[in-house]
Amino acid sequence: MSALQANPAPLGWFGIFRLGLVQAALGAVVVLTTSALNRIMVVEYSLAATIPGALVGFHYAIQLSRPRWGYGSDMGGSRTRWIIGGMGILAIGGVLAAVGTALMGTSFVLGLSVSILAFTLIGIGVGASGTSLLTLLAIRVAPQRRPAAASMVWIMMIAGFIVTTIAAGAALDPYSPERLVMVSATVSAIAMVVACLAVYGIEQGARQTALATSNKPSFKEAFTDVWQDDRARNFTIFVFVSMLAYSAQDLILEPFAGQVFGFTPGESTQLSGHHSGGVMAGMIVVAIAGSAFKFGSLRLWAVGGCITSAIAFVGLTMAAQSGGDWPLKANVFALGIANGAFAVAAIGSMMGLARAGKAQREGTRMGTWGAAQAIAVGLGGFAGTVAVDIARLTTGSVPQAYGAVFACEAVLFVVAAIIAFRVAPSGEINMTQAADADAYGMQAAE
Repeated sequence: MSALQANPAPLGWFGIFRLGLVQAALGAVVVLTTSALNRIMVVEYSLAATIPGALVGFHYAIQLSRPRWGYGSDMGGSRTRWIIGGMGILAIGGVLAAVGTALMGTSFVLGLSVSILAFTLIGIGVGASGTSLLTLLAIRVAPQRRPAAASMVWIMMIAGFIVTTIAAGAALDPYSPERLVMVSATVSAIAMVVACLAVYGIEQGARQTALATSNKPSFKEAFTDVWQDDRARNFTIFVFVSMLAYSAQDLILEPFAGQVFGFTPGESTQLSGHHSGGVMAGMIVVAIAGSAFKFGSLRLWAVGGCITSAIAFVGLTMAAQSGGDWPLKANVFALGIANGAFAVAAIGSMMGLARAGKAQREGTRMGTWGAAQAIAVGLGGFAGTVAVDIARLTTGSVPQAYGAVFACEAVLFVVAAIIAFRVAPSGEINMTQAADADAYGMQAAE
């Protein structure tokens, strides 16, 4: 019997929608810190791109604690309290991040100090809330609904990105430090209210029990159990490599639009909305194709998504040389479609594999994959900003600096496609096999 929930009732579509609202709320707070704030530091305050890159990389480093948060929710009696507690910490961190950025205009040291505290809270909040949210989703969604549920929740998250970037982008023009803090505080407050309403009572009807202290494995024992599972370990490798290849553009795309194409802060923030829209379109297309034609294995969409992402980055490399004549928004939208293609299969596999193995490890597994993603995204985002600064000093040309980094990302995506092709077959989970993995996990929990 599961230590956390004994025979929990599967969530209906409305329950899945509610968890999607939480995911959207999380994304709404985070997207401002990885889009508008870093753009303002680089363009408005003329700071090195390495500074926002280091801050965002630091918040990902904090998320190395995700397995520990997942373990804590495995051993406790409720996922909801972890979701709400983490969301509250994240909301506070989001506001402080805007305050720190605004202060950099008058006192760099004070602003940086506040920003470090803010990104620490953001890392803790995302790790605690996001890990428990995904674990609850994996546990409470019936196997036959899992592919559609994965698409629904992530599409809602992307929709949250789009709404936030477009609305915040419009509200930020004309820019002022006071306006930045006001916009961030409003987004954080709305996100917190939405998350609380969405999870209220969602665990009712599921009998919850906490493990007796004498029956609790240590965190080291739980993590070792997860890492010794071949499927879990191989999937961790895939998550790390694919996200490392993807994430180097996160913190340089908006400054690139501002410095090379002359976009305003609002216009460059809205560019992130175009990317998010592409991701959502890619997820929808792949989800439909997988359901109708049984054509949705992790290996296929991972390899195809990585290759098409490489092509899109070649386009951005050419955009750096062409300047204003290049259809930048269309290129970024195409990149989003490619990213969404491999994301659907990865998410569906993650949900199925979370329950495949020893009981009371669902949160620890989710935390392990989340930590792998955090390491990759943190390293990738920071490396992208450092590479731009180094290339700029070396070449003396801003467009060439960005173009060189985009070209490197294209190469990395090709390498990621090769690794996915070789690694995925041993642990590959497609739409049909996900139900088998879930059944295996349920048997282990009895």
